[in-house]
Amino acid sequence: MSTTSTVKDRVEALVELYRDDVAPIVALGDPVLRRKADPYDGQLDGELLTAFVELLRRTMKAAPGVGLAAPQVGISLRMAVMEDPATVPAEVAEARERYPLEFFAAINPSYEPVGRTRRGFYEGCLSMPGYTGVVNRPLKVDAVYTDPTGERRKRALSGWQARIFQHETDHLSGTVYVDKLEPRSLATSANYTNRWADPVPTKAARELGFHLD
Repeated sequence: MSTTSTVKDRVEALVELYRDDVAPIVALGDPVLRRKADPYDGQLDGELLTAFVELLRRTMKAAPGVGLAAPQVGISLRMAVMEDPATVPAEVAEARERYPLEFFAAINPSYEPVGRTRRGFYEGCLSMPGYTGVVNRPLKVDAVYTDPTGERRKRALSGWQARIFQHETDHLSGTVYVDKLEPRSLATSANYTNRWADPVPTKAARELGFHLD
């Protein structure tokens, strides 16, 4: 059986099984999260692609999360969905440059840092629930991807929107955020909420002893 038919069969089965539900999210330790995902080159027809994107969206929102990559539901294709309502206090939004991001699906995404400015904030992953850690990432990126209609898109992203795009695109190269985090920043979600949920993790960096850009 060819790779194309295998991918199509797996997506068809997933969409059919969870047509009125959400897909299970693959947990860290599954090899699919460590593979470089295959480029999307038309393996799915238009109707199936639309159904798969909608399944990713439902699963992301139900989790809840602000992004979900295809490998996180067991499908090794370079595809991800993102959406952030940014329902955070104004002080947090300003400090983290976290503003609403409308839903979009990114096929074969890539990014390039813009400038040298980096910022470090706590982030988490739906494939590793219960933990969070600080990742220092470029503040601004030029993002490139294809949308589900086949149109190539270019966007300049900054702040939290750039962080989401980097996090999800990294998934498609077999990289998860724990590969990039400051090791001493790693905390349980409970400890983060109780101790380190400041708009900027300056206190956490000082007391836990990690680098913060």
